[in-house]
Amino acid sequence: MDFDTPDVISSRPCLLLVADPVLRQDVLRVAAATDCVVQERNVPVGKDSAVQAAVGANAMTRLDWDNAAVVLLDSQTAQHIPALRLPRRENVVVLARGDAGVEHWRTATAVGAAHVLELPRDEGELVRLLGTSYHDAHRHGGCIAVVGARGGAGASILSAALALVSAASDARTLLVDGDEFGGGMDLVLGWEDDPGLRWPGLVIEAGRISADSLHNALPSRGSLAVLSAGRVRPGASGGVDPVASAAVIEAGRRAGDLVVCDVPRLVGPRTEVFHDAADLVVLVVRAELGAVAAAENLAGYLTTRNSNVGLVVRGPAPGGLTGAEIADALQLPLLASMRPEPGLAVRIERGGLALPRRSPLAAAARAVLDTFARKPQTGRAA
Repeated sequence: MDFDTPDVISSRPCLLLVADPVLRQDVLRVAAATDCVVQERNVPVGKDSAVQAAVGANAMTRLDWDNAAVVLLDSQTAQHIPALRLPRRENVVVLARGDAGVEHWRTATAVGAAHVLELPRDEGELVRLLGTSYHDAHRHGGCIAVVGARGGAGASILSAALALVSAASDARTLLVDGDEFGGGMDLVLGWEDDPGLRWPGLVIEAGRISADSLHNALPSRGSLAVLSAGRVRPGASGGVDPVASAAVIEAGRRAGDLVVCDVPRLVGPRTEVFHDAADLVVLVVRAELGAVAAAENLAGYLTTRNSNVGLVVRGPAPGGLTGAEIADALQLPLLASMRPEPGLAVRIERGGLALPRRSPLAAAARAVLDTFARKPQTGRAA
């Protein structure tokens, strides 16, 4: 059952007016997964003093009704709403346990509800409704997808550097490993022994997850949390799939996080979700003729999926190719040119990625983040 809701209604809570205990628990569970604040109230019924005393201070007021982003009712509660002479409003939904009957649609019409959700069948719609109703548009974060033009381009290392530099500025950052068959971003950072979930252990229900819950469950240090590929065991469930990847990115975006995604070069549904969701796609190319030829093919594809694709060129340049020449050949904006960094591979092997003050990698990451900070509104090209 599909219905239209704005991308973001407001930061106001959901008003829950449900007497059915099963429906109430279903709503509270979904609300917890979507970071939605729920305001539970009782509906005053009649003028009997004993009834009014039972409702007590938790009685719903006109202000509760007006200020809620969305109002959820069951049929038992909804039948009492018309007597309160409340104004008609948008985003009123009647909930039904199992199949909706005539009484649900009758009460929905009486209270001005345009929709009836049948739980658990329509739980996905409830997830979407609550997830879009609570979060403030100004808290929307962003997503950077990093792709290597060919193997060994350094996309994983740049992804980790972007995440480290971002987190060092106290910006909450989520580093997502998009390659379930890779070595793992936890190894790049030297976090392989840190406790927390990896992709194989992450379970996402109904295509939605709480950003706070995600940060708490993943390996994290300071403002940075990492969702790594981990070690895949034969027959293990879970892993990088389009639905889970989209849910993770959206969770970070809703919470205002910077989500940095290390994306493999393969083309298909598992990578398209990253290309499509990103506010900026960074193509990493080594300053070599063969790498530029590979990048030309990949750049042609990426620009059909995303209007904001930029280039990072890594040295050394055996043939003297410059970043500007490569950008001109690929017809992509140059975000950064990075000279070789001696000892980088040794540092990663011995303890994980560390960024010295004069690190060319850190400078390139800062240049990319500076460009990203000037990102346009969603849906508009840079």
